[in-house]
Amino acid sequence: MARANRHHIPGQVWHITHRCHKREFLLKFARDRRRWLQWLFEAKKRFQLAILNYVVTSNHIHLLVVDGEAPVIPKSLQLVAGQTAQEFNLRKQRKGAFWEDRYHATAVETGGHLLRCLVYIDLNMVRNGVVKHPAEWAQGGYGEIQNPPSRYGLINRQKLIECCGLGSEAELRARHREWVEEAVNAPDQSRRPEWTESIAVGSEAFVNGVTEKLKRQARGRQVRDVGDHYELREPEARYNVDFGCEIGCLRLENEYFWR
Repeated sequence: MARANRHHIPGQVWHITHRCHKREFLLKFARDRRRWLQWLFEAKKRFQLAILNYVVTSNHIHLLVVDGEAPVIPKSLQLVAGQTAQEFNLRKQRKGAFWEDRYHATAVETGGHLLRCLVYIDLNMVRNGVVKHPAEWAQGGYGEIQNPPSRYGLINRQKLIECCGLGSEAELRARHREWVEEAVNAPDQSRRPEWTESIAVGSEAFVNGVTEKLKRQARGRQVRDVGDHYELREPEARYNVDFGCEIGCLRLENEYFWR
């Protein structure tokens, strides 16, 4: 159940991806995506999980979080994934696994690399043709960053401002809006595998530092220079899948997510 495949590094920002079992669309209905978010809020309260961004799709989730001095991510994901699966299976009278056994965690350097990851999460449903703008997708962090709720907010805004190297709430909203608009209008909307297949993404010094901290778990993996960043990659791709172009006829509320 939601077991991590990396060790704890205190204060590290992690991009988490977790898929439904066999890539089934078990989160295709909004009510189930909302329940995942409600349990995420519970994890935030119980374990002081620092959340920077998120999106819940029809067959997987993205979550950008900061680990604490004690490892809070594994028990948070265990709570959220376990309760979501239990409720779904009970309601549907279903048996069997709901999630893939392990979630994937990528260490992300703060600053510019974090900004790119933040926007990559925001544009998840845009890349796959479900919506034209992340503001149209209710179960994502874009709307919360731009219009903070008075109650039950998930994102730790002060931590996000700090990790992005910004100075205020107003600057966060303005810059975030600019980054997203630029990405939405960019000609290349392709998936970026470093955010879902790498162990660490950032500068050479950062990735080498993560490699040293992970010790045996990074053994056999090489730090790669891929132009605008360095990355420590998994030995083989674990996430790449293309289900085709059948998404066009689906309604927004019940859409399926194909990648």
